[in-house]
Amino acid sequence: MPTAQVTDLKDGDFLLDVREDDEWQAGHAAGALHIPISEFVARYGELTEAAPQDGRVHVICRSGGRSAQVTMYLVQQGIDAVNVDGGMQVWAAAGRPVVNEKGEPGHVI
Repeated sequence: MPTAQVTDLKDGDFLLDVREDDEWQAGHAAGALHIPISEFVARYGELTEAAPQDGRVHVICRSGGRSAQVTMYLVQQGIDAVNVDGGMQVWAAAGRPVVNEKGEPGHVI
């Protein structure tokens, strides 16, 4: 499974958050695209429209399980995708910014 560490991500890297709506609303990485895993197949076109053509898709969830499933699906579709190891828990613990729906400081649930 292709994997990236939170510390490997740079500002501007494309991030896909596959957590559910309540998790996203509580706190997410600013600039991430949100498509819950429960809606992912139906909303796949949103990803292909938003993702950089020749860039990598970094997939994140709370701890890495759901994002691993989506990463494997994307790789099977021929997309350069990696699972962000440890997910939003590690993201927040590393001091990376987490914002809520209003752009204010958020938290990971």
